[in-house]
Amino acid sequence: MNNDKLRRSSPVFPISSAIRLTGLTARQIRYYEEKQLVLPARSEGGTRIFSMNDLDTLLDIKMYLEKGFKMERISELLRPRDESIDISQLQARGKTPVNRSDLSRFFK
Repeated sequence: MNNDKLRRSSPVFPISSAIRLTGLTARQIRYYEEKQLVLPARSEGGTRIFSMNDLDTLLDIKMYLEKGFKMERISELLRPRDESIDISQLQARGKTPVNRSDLSRFFK
């Protein structure tokens, strides 16, 4: 696993930070976890700890809901995608991947 993937998947944010960074409520976040749309790590004490990837997923869910998608369709959209396409293949097709490590999407 490369360094960026490792950093993005490391659970470091408590639910209070996830709430602040995503604008979702604790209840919404717990509901999405119940629906297995996001699966945060747990500390030894059982508290949820979110990674940057988890926060991205929560923001994606929020965006889909704002666009009028139903939960069933959102869960289909969030299923693991085939990650075998590398960036050079996307660039060759004229598609530049979104810079998912840019934290500016959390702040307006």
